[in-house]
Amino acid sequence: MSAFDFQPSEFIPFRDKEVLERIRSIKREDIEKHPNPDFKIKVVPDAEFELIFLADMFYRIQKSDMEDKKVVMIVPNPAPTYKKVAYLINLFRVNCRNVHIFTMDEWADDRGNVAPESYPLGFLNAFKRFFYAQIDKDLRPPEEQIIGPTTENISNYSKMIADAGEADICYSGPGWTGHLAFIDPDTPEFAAATLDEFKKMGSRVVTLNPFSIAQNSLHGCFGQSGDMASVPPKGATIGPRDVLNAKNRLEMHGITTAGTFVAWQRLISRLVLHGPVTPQVPSSILQTVPTNVYVSETIAADIEPDFIKQY
Repeated sequence: MSAFDFQPSEFIPFRDKEVLERIRSIKREDIEKHPNPDFKIKVVPDAEFELIFLADMFYRIQKSDMEDKKVVMIVPNPAPTYKKVAYLINLFRVNCRNVHIFTMDEWADDRGNVAPESYPLGFLNAFKRFFYAQIDKDLRPPEEQIIGPTTENISNYSKMIADAGEADICYSGPGWTGHLAFIDPDTPEFAAATLDEFKKMGSRVVTLNPFSIAQNSLHGCFGQSGDMASVPPKGATIGPRDVLNAKNRLEMHGITTAGTFVAWQRLISRLVLHGPVTPQVPSSILQTVPTNVYVSETIAADIEPDFIKQY
């Protein structure tokens, strides 16, 4: 019987078959191995995964209070974890006066207008609900220190982060395309002649890759129903320079479909961590700088067919 062979569809951002075959075959026990000793990968139990992000964020905020020093954070899409950070802040009476937060991205419409804070499905809207509003009023930072991309500031957003002293920590996690924030592959606004040029690019409004739209259509705020038409077509985002200029980076790989074993992140996690460093897999640039990466056991699990479940 002849072998059945094919080329990946042209709309898939990364299509090097030889690399992909190598990536698919990486076993759980080999995930943590990397030639860059400063790029530290750790596989952790699913039950402990959220605690790492929570503890790191709370520690940095508490330290800023105790030492009376400014702390600048770039934070990803809002999640219920932020409520737990706020709970600890209230419990231990941590004053957040020195906390400066930049949300890493936001939605934009087809004309490039960034969603206002009042948009209920927006990231800044949700971050303030999950985090800022949960903190006791006497412990909150000044509200002007919680900043998100807007139509007015997006062209200057990277400079705002730089003027704040650059981020002390950038938290992130890869999207289906390997995107970092809304830094997507094959988006014209991040077209670059070289990798070095790509790394220096700052904030902007971008056209989202179709996979980023599909990914978000599975998220709770869009009904978890594959309603791709409900997801805005563009986004406002930080640039690679903002991530690479941060003093510390913490990358989390642990997204599954509603807590099941099903995960679009299992393959892209391996490609981000062990594939080539390329704008076609934007989060791969983290391989070039000191970064702490945590991968859940579910995402680290071997990639293999399941002929019982099928669909």
